[in-house]
Amino acid sequence: MPAAGKVLQFSPSLVHFFNRNMSTNSHPILYSYWASSCSWRVRIALNLKDISYDIKPTSLLKTVSNHAYTPEYLKVNPMQKVPALKIDGHSLCDSVAIMHYLEQTRPQPTLLPQDLLIRAKVNEIVQLICSGIQPLQNVGVLEHIGKDKSLEWAQHWISRGFSGLEKILGQSAGKYCVGNELTMADICLVPQVHNAKRYKVDLSPYPTIVRLDKELLELEVIKSTHPFKQPDCPPEFAKK
Repeated sequence: MPAAGKVLQFSPSLVHFFNRNMSTNSHPILYSYWASSCSWRVRIALNLKDISYDIKPTSLLKTVSNHAYTPEYLKVNPMQKVPALKIDGHSLCDSVAIMHYLEQTRPQPTLLPQDLLIRAKVNEIVQLICSGIQPLQNVGVLEHIGKDKSLEWAQHWISRGFSGLEKILGQSAGKYCVGNELTMADICLVPQVHNAKRYKVDLSPYPTIVRLDKELLELEVIKSTHPFKQPDCPPEFAKK
Protein backbone atom coordinates (compact mmCIF):
# COMPACT_ATOMS: atom_id res chain seq x y z
CA MET A 1 0.00 0.00 0.00
CA PRO A 2 1.46 3.40 -0.91
CA ALA A 3 2.32 5.84 1.86
CA ALA A 4 -0.08 8.70 2.54
CA GLY A 5 0.28 11.45 -0.02
CA LYS A 6 1.98 9.21 -2.62
CA VAL A 7 0.43 9.04 -6.10
CA LEU A 8 -0.38 5.59 -7.44
CA GLN A 9 1.55 4.69 -10.58
CA PHE A 10 -0.21 2.60 -13.24
CA SER A 11 1.40 0.68 -16.06
CA PRO A 12 1.58 2.48 -19.44
CA SER A 13 -0.69 -0.16 -21.00
CA LEU A 14 -3.40 0.40 -18.39
CA VAL A 15 -3.17 4.17 -18.77
CA HIS A 16 -3.41 3.77 -22.55
CA PHE A 17 -6.51 1.57 -22.15
CA PHE A 18 -8.39 4.17 -20.13
CA ASN A 19 -7.20 7.11 -22.21
CA ARG A 20 -8.26 5.36 -25.40
CA ASN A 21 -11.75 4.72 -24.09
CA MET A 22 -12.12 8.22 -22.67
CA SER A 23 -10.95 9.87 -25.88
CA THR A 24 -13.51 8.01 -27.99
CA ASN A 25 -16.40 8.17 -25.55
CA SER A 26 -19.93 8.90 -26.64
CA HIS A 27 -22.25 11.22 -24.77
CA PRO A 28 -22.77 9.84 -21.22
CA ILE A 29 -26.11 8.09 -20.68
CA LEU A 30 -27.65 7.94 -17.21
CA TYR A 31 -30.24 5.24 -16.56
CA SER A 32 -32.33 6.95 -13.93
CA TYR A 33 -35.67 6.60 -12.17
CA TRP A 34 -37.31 9.81 -11.00
CA ALA A 35 -38.14 8.48 -7.50
CA SER A 36 -34.76 6.82 -6.91
CA SER A 37 -32.57 8.59 -4.37
CA CYS A 38 -29.53 6.73 -5.72
CA SER A 39 -30.24 8.12 -9.18
CA TRP A 40 -30.62 11.58 -7.71
CA ARG A 41 -27.14 11.38 -6.17
CA VAL A 42 -25.61 10.80 -9.59
CA ARG A 43 -27.64 13.57 -11.22
CA ILE A 44 -26.31 16.00 -8.62
CA ALA A 45 -22.72 14.79 -9.08
CA LEU A 46 -22.94 15.14 -12.87
CA ASN A 47 -24.34 18.65 -12.48
CA LEU A 48 -21.66 19.68 -10.01
CA LYS A 49 -19.01 18.38 -12.39
CA ASP A 50 -20.74 20.22 -15.26
CA ILE A 51 -20.94 17.00 -17.28
CA SER A 52 -23.57 16.99 -20.00
CA TYR A 53 -25.49 13.71 -20.23
CA ASP A 54 -28.62 12.09 -21.57
CA ILE A 55 -31.22 10.47 -19.32
CA LYS A 56 -32.76 7.13 -20.15
CA PRO A 57 -35.73 6.73 -17.79
CA THR A 58 -35.66 3.27 -16.23
CA SER A 59 -38.52 2.44 -13.90
CA LEU A 60 -38.37 0.21 -10.85
CA LEU A 61 -42.02 -0.65 -11.49
CA LYS A 62 -42.87 -3.45 -13.90
CA THR A 63 -46.12 -1.74 -14.87
CA VAL A 64 -44.33 0.37 -17.48
CA SER A 65 -42.40 -0.81 -20.54
CA ASN A 66 -39.05 0.83 -19.78
CA HIS A 67 -38.44 -0.97 -16.48
CA ALA A 68 -35.23 -2.29 -14.97
CA TYR A 69 -36.10 -5.98 -15.28
CA THR A 70 -35.81 -6.38 -19.04
CA PRO A 71 -33.15 -8.61 -20.66
CA GLU A 72 -31.74 -5.48 -22.32
CA TYR A 73 -31.20 -3.65 -19.05
CA LEU A 74 -29.77 -6.76 -17.43
CA LYS A 75 -26.79 -6.30 -19.75
CA VAL A 76 -26.33 -2.73 -18.52
CA ASN A 77 -26.80 -3.42 -14.81
CA PRO A 78 -26.74 -7.05 -13.66
CA MET A 79 -28.29 -5.97 -10.34
CA GLN A 80 -31.31 -4.60 -12.26
CA LYS A 81 -31.37 -1.47 -10.17
CA VAL A 82 -30.76 2.20 -10.87
CA PRO A 83 -28.69 4.15 -11.51
CA ALA A 84 -26.33 2.98 -14.21
CA LEU A 85 -24.05 5.29 -16.12
CA LYS A 86 -22.52 4.65 -19.52
CA ILE A 87 -19.43 6.82 -19.75
CA ASP A 88 -15.99 6.64 -21.36
CA GLY A 89 -16.87 3.36 -23.06
CA HIS A 90 -17.79 1.67 -19.78
CA SER A 91 -20.91 1.00 -17.71
CA LEU A 92 -20.94 1.63 -13.96
CA CYS A 93 -23.90 0.63 -11.81
CA ASP A 94 -23.50 1.88 -8.24
CA SER A 95 -24.04 5.50 -7.26
CA VAL A 96 -21.05 5.73 -4.90
CA ALA A 97 -18.74 3.99 -7.38
CA ILE A 98 -19.97 6.37 -10.08
CA MET A 99 -19.28 9.42 -7.92
CA HIS A 100 -15.76 8.23 -7.13
CA TYR A 101 -15.10 7.55 -10.82
CA LEU A 102 -16.25 11.04 -11.75
CA GLU A 103 -14.05 12.48 -9.02
CA GLN A 104 -11.00 10.54 -10.19
CA THR A 105 -11.43 11.21 -13.90
CA ARG A 106 -12.78 14.75 -13.70
CA PRO A 107 -11.30 16.10 -10.46
CA GLN A 108 -12.49 19.69 -10.79
CA PRO A 109 -14.56 20.90 -9.10
CA THR A 110 -13.66 18.50 -6.35
CA LEU A 111 -16.22 16.50 -4.37
CA LEU A 112 -13.68 15.21 -1.85
CA PRO A 113 -11.39 17.36 0.35
CA GLN A 114 -7.65 16.90 0.05
CA ASP A 115 -7.11 16.68 3.81
CA LEU A 116 -7.20 12.95 4.59
CA LEU A 117 -9.07 13.23 7.89
CA ILE A 118 -11.72 15.56 6.43
CA ARG A 119 -12.02 13.28 3.41
CA ALA A 120 -12.55 10.33 5.76
CA LYS A 121 -15.31 12.29 7.51
CA VAL A 122 -17.02 12.90 4.15
CA ASN A 123 -16.77 9.23 3.26
CA GLU A 124 -18.06 8.29 6.71
CA ILE A 125 -21.25 10.29 6.13
CA VAL A 126 -21.60 8.91 2.60
CA GLN A 127 -21.42 5.33 3.84
CA LEU A 128 -23.71 5.92 6.82
CA ILE A 129 -26.39 7.11 4.41
CA CYS A 130 -25.72 4.84 1.45
CA SER A 131 -25.04 1.66 3.43
CA GLY A 132 -26.68 2.20 6.81
CA ILE A 133 -29.94 4.01 6.03
CA GLN A 134 -31.11 4.00 2.41
CA PRO A 135 -30.79 0.26 1.68
CA LEU A 136 -33.07 -0.57 4.61
CA GLN A 137 -35.93 1.50 3.16
CA ASN A 138 -35.50 1.05 -0.58
CA VAL A 139 -38.33 -0.08 -2.83
CA GLY A 140 -37.28 -3.74 -2.98
CA VAL A 141 -37.07 -4.09 0.79
CA LEU A 142 -40.42 -2.36 1.35
CA GLU A 143 -42.11 -4.57 -1.23
CA HIS A 144 -40.76 -7.61 0.59
CA ILE A 145 -41.95 -6.27 3.96
CA GLY A 146 -45.45 -5.80 2.58
CA LYS A 147 -47.80 -2.86 2.26
CA ASP A 148 -49.22 -3.11 5.79
CA LYS A 149 -45.85 -2.77 7.54
CA SER A 150 -43.72 -0.92 4.98
CA LEU A 151 -44.38 2.63 6.23
CA GLU A 152 -43.63 1.75 9.86
CA TRP A 153 -40.48 -0.10 8.74
CA ALA A 154 -39.20 2.85 6.67
CA GLN A 155 -39.89 5.34 9.43
CA HIS A 156 -38.12 3.20 12.02
CA TRP A 157 -34.90 2.73 10.06
CA ILE A 158 -34.69 6.27 8.74
CA SER A 159 -35.30 7.69 12.22
CA ARG A 160 -32.77 5.33 13.75
CA GLY A 161 -30.16 6.33 11.16
CA PHE A 162 -30.91 10.04 11.44
CA SER A 163 -30.46 9.91 15.23
CA GLY A 164 -26.82 8.97 14.77
CA LEU A 165 -26.28 11.10 11.68
CA GLU A 166 -27.58 14.21 13.45
CA LYS A 167 -24.89 13.85 16.13
CA ILE A 168 -22.14 13.35 13.55
CA LEU A 169 -23.26 16.31 11.46
CA GLY A 170 -23.55 18.42 14.60
CA GLN A 171 -19.77 18.09 14.93
CA SER A 172 -18.74 18.29 11.27
CA ALA A 173 -21.16 20.73 9.65
CA GLY A 174 -20.48 24.29 8.64
CA LYS A 175 -22.58 25.71 5.84
CA TYR A 176 -22.66 22.16 4.44
CA CYS A 177 -22.21 18.66 5.83
CA VAL A 178 -18.46 18.92 6.35
CA GLY A 179 -17.30 22.49 6.67
CA ASN A 180 -18.21 25.06 4.03
CA GLU A 181 -17.52 23.19 0.80
CA LEU A 182 -19.91 20.98 -1.15
CA THR A 183 -18.89 17.33 -1.02
CA MET A 184 -20.23 13.86 -1.69
CA ALA A 185 -21.75 13.95 1.78
CA ASP A 186 -24.12 16.73 0.69
CA ILE A 187 -24.94 14.88 -2.52
CA CYS A 188 -26.10 11.91 -0.44
CA LEU A 189 -27.88 13.85 2.29
CA VAL A 190 -30.45 15.68 0.15
CA PRO A 191 -32.00 12.58 -1.49
CA GLN A 192 -32.14 10.80 1.86
CA VAL A 193 -33.99 13.67 3.51
CA HIS A 194 -36.40 13.60 0.57
CA ASN A 195 -36.97 9.91 1.33
CA ALA A 196 -37.67 10.78 4.96
CA LYS A 197 -40.28 13.34 3.91
CA ARG A 198 -41.76 10.84 1.48
CA TYR A 199 -42.26 8.36 4.31
CA LYS A 200 -43.57 11.05 6.69
CA VAL A 201 -40.70 10.82 9.18
CA ASP A 202 -40.85 13.40 11.97
CA LEU A 203 -37.79 15.56 11.30
CA SER A 204 -38.11 17.84 14.32
CA PRO A 205 -35.49 15.88 16.35
CA TYR A 206 -32.89 16.55 13.63
CA PRO A 207 -32.38 20.34 13.35
CA THR A 208 -28.93 20.09 11.77
CA ILE A 209 -30.16 17.74 9.05
CA VAL A 210 -33.16 20.00 8.38
CA ARG A 211 -30.97 23.12 8.19
CA LEU A 212 -28.48 21.53 5.81
CA ASP A 213 -31.22 20.16 3.57
CA LYS A 214 -32.87 23.59 3.32
CA GLU A 215 -29.52 25.23 2.51
CA LEU A 216 -28.67 22.68 -0.15
CA LEU A 217 -32.07 22.77 -1.84
CA GLU A 218 -31.55 26.48 -2.49
CA LEU A 219 -28.67 25.65 -4.85
CA GLU A 220 -29.72 25.62 -8.49
CA VAL A 221 -27.25 22.83 -9.25
CA ILE A 222 -29.25 20.61 -6.89
CA LYS A 223 -32.69 22.12 -7.43
CA SER A 224 -32.57 21.36 -11.16
CA THR A 225 -31.99 17.65 -10.47
CA HIS A 226 -35.01 17.26 -8.17
CA PRO A 227 -37.15 14.14 -8.77
CA PHE A 228 -40.20 16.28 -9.59
CA LYS A 229 -38.28 17.83 -12.51
CA GLN A 230 -37.37 14.54 -14.17
CA PRO A 231 -38.81 13.53 -17.56
CA ASP A 232 -40.37 10.35 -16.15
CA CYS A 233 -41.96 12.05 -13.14
CA PRO A 234 -45.74 11.48 -13.09
CA PRO A 235 -47.77 14.65 -13.77
CA GLU A 236 -49.33 14.69 -10.30
CA PHE A 237 -45.87 15.06 -8.75
CA ALA A 238 -44.32 17.25 -11.45
CA LYS A 239 -46.83 20.00 -10.61
CA LYS A 240 -45.60 20.27 -7.02
